[in-house]
Amino acid sequence: MQVQSSPNCGDRRDGLTPGLIVIHYTAMESAQAAIDRLCDPSAEVSAHYLIAADGAVTQMVEETARAWHAGAGEWRGQNDINSRSIGIELDNRGTHPFSAPLMDSLEGLLRGIMARWNIAPEGVIGHSDMAPGRKFDPGPHFDWPRLARQGLAAQPANMQAPPVPDWQSFRAMAKAAGFTGDASDEVLLEAVRLRFRPFATGPLCAADYAPLAQNALRT
Repeated sequence: MQVQSSPNCGDRRDGLTPGLIVIHYTAMESAQAAIDRLCDPSAEVSAHYLIAADGAVTQMVEETARAWHAGAGEWRGQNDINSRSIGIELDNRGTHPFSAPLMDSLEGLLRGIMARWNIAPEGVIGHSDMAPGRKFDPGPHFDWPRLARQGLAAQPANMQAPPVPDWQSFRAMAKAAGFTGDASDEVLLEAVRLRFRPFATGPLCAADYAPLAQNALRT
C-alpha cells in the first residue's frame, strides 16, 4: 500500500467513529488523475483509500480522520455520513465491470477495515444508497453479490411481497433496510435497484421487495 496524504480532511464530529464503509467509483480517466484531485486542496474532496484497476491501493486519509467523500445524504436515519464512515474510491468510470485485481484488493481492504472498526456487512454501502438520485456510484456494474457471498456486504434474502406491490409498503421496507434519504418513489426505486437489481427496468414489482428483506429484519 502506498500513501499520498490529502489535506482535505478533519476531525470526526461529535466523537463519532466509523460504522459504515461507503464505496464509490472515480469516474475519471485514470487512478492517478483521481488521486491528484482527491489530494488537491481546491477540490475539497477526498477519500480514505483509492484502489486502482491493477489492484494498487493508495491511502490518502487516516481512518481515524473525517474524509470528505460522502456529501449530503442519510442512511438508517443518520446524517453526517463523513463522520460515520470510511470512504473507498474505485478506479472505474461506471461504464464497465470492475477489474479482478481491483476486486481482490477491495476484499482484502474491507476485511481489515471491518475487523478494526467492528463493522457488520450491512454497514458496507454504496454512495447511491445514502444519496439516492444525487449519486449513482458504484453503479450497475459493481459486483455486490460477490462481496455478499464472502460476508463483506449484506446478503439479499427472499420475502413475500404483497399481492399487488404498492409504494407505501415498498417505502416502508426500503426505510427499514436503511434507505432513509429524501427521495421520490421513482428515485428510491432506482436507488434500491442500483444496489440489488442493477439492470431491472419497468414499474415496481414483487422482485423489488425480495432483496430488502434481510436488512429490514436486522434493523
